[in-house]
Amino acid sequence: MKKISCRILPLLTAFSFPAMLYAQQQPAKPPAAVIAGIPVNYEEEKVGTYTLPDPLVQLNGKKVTTASDWTKNRRPEVLHLFETQQYGRVPGKPADMHFDVFDKGTLVWDGKAIRKQVTIYFTKDTIHKVDLLLYLPAHATRPSPVLVNASFNVNNNAVDDPGIKPGMAWSKEGQRIPAPAGRLPKINVTQFINAGFGFATLCYTDIEPDMPNGIHYGIRSTYLKNGDTSFAADEWGAISAWSWGLSRVMDYLETDKAIDAKRVALTGASRLGKTVLWTGARDTRFAMIIGSVSGEGGAALSRRNYGETVAHLTAPTRYPYQFAANYAQYGTDVNKLPMDGHLLISLIAPRPLLLQTGSTDYWSDPKGEWLAALAAKPVFALFGKEGPSTDTWPAAEDTSQLLHPLGYFMHDGPHGVLATDWPRFIAFMEKYL
Repeated sequence: MKKISCRILPLLTAFSFPAMLYAQQQPAKPPAAVIAGIPVNYEEEKVGTYTLPDPLVQLNGKKVTTASDWTKNRRPEVLHLFETQQYGRVPGKPADMHFDVFDKGTLVWDGKAIRKQVTIYFTKDTIHKVDLLLYLPAHATRPSPVLVNASFNVNNNAVDDPGIKPGMAWSKEGQRIPAPAGRLPKINVTQFINAGFGFATLCYTDIEPDMPNGIHYGIRSTYLKNGDTSFAADEWGAISAWSWGLSRVMDYLETDKAIDAKRVALTGASRLGKTVLWTGARDTRFAMIIGSVSGEGGAALSRRNYGETVAHLTAPTRYPYQFAANYAQYGTDVNKLPMDGHLLISLIAPRPLLLQTGSTDYWSDPKGEWLAALAAKPVFALFGKEGPSTDTWPAAEDTSQLLHPLGYFMHDGPHGVLATDWPRFIAFMEKYL
């Protein structure tokens, strides 16, 4: 990977992430015409023409005709493309990982739920870890399915429960400090409990801070040799680091007898929407993925010149640290990308996948995510799974495409997850999980 600059940008932590997330009360602002010195297009007539890589044609030109052929031949090569050209290669399970279940089961909310809190230590030391907050239905008669939420909030800011361990944030200097009060709405967990689902949440910056020099402080620092960050161009960026941490959460869930580890769903929004899609692609233990407003670098089509582009993502003043260094080379010519958002979606098949977008989230290109879902349909069809039932982009709040195994829903509003989206997620989980 190219040497990472240590220039400090404004810290993006769980408590300072852009307020547009979950900000349904705020009016939509006119989209910016230029970002990082790069023009932004919001006009359909200026999108241009493009040709997508065929998901059912291997790199050697052979046609994929069966689910077995996809799984054995095409899927591995697509996964390899995303590993080497976009997100970076992810290490395996660490040998020294261990768990501390320090809250083994506390009844909360008038006895409706059992709260557990777990610290997942990635290494022998106590520095590299993630705190997992977990709620399970108190009266379940069998192991519970669970939705895991990759969150911008530390746990005590994510859920209204005074018994939650206070979370920590990162300073610009790479020090752990108490997290200030959160600015995002807290999640109503009882709606999941009432539906028979467990709910787990964790703060992504526990795994690695979200800043250009975060590699020096987060989990990737333990894989560096003498602090050297000039390693290969296909090494993991921050998104792969966060994804790696989500796999370690699954490692814990597989040990908890109160959880049905075969029925674990995973959700996240924006850069965490990208993260959960990539996690679902590379870690098939997750039974369902709900990717919210993942946009460019996620489910949206990069070849569409609309909203954010690869060039915007990888501009030096923005988020190159989140990706493998190889990704930046495609900013000047996205048609050279050997893959695109529809192939990332395809890697989830045949497991259920819901894409949630917002009608005024022009930057993330909600139509681009819809077109990617259409382009991924043939892969889901190999497994007998249904994708969108129409070629017409559904309007905001139209639920007609929500409950397909490859589902799509666009709320009426901005970037993020609205309070009204969670019941949609529950409906999707009730049908397929």
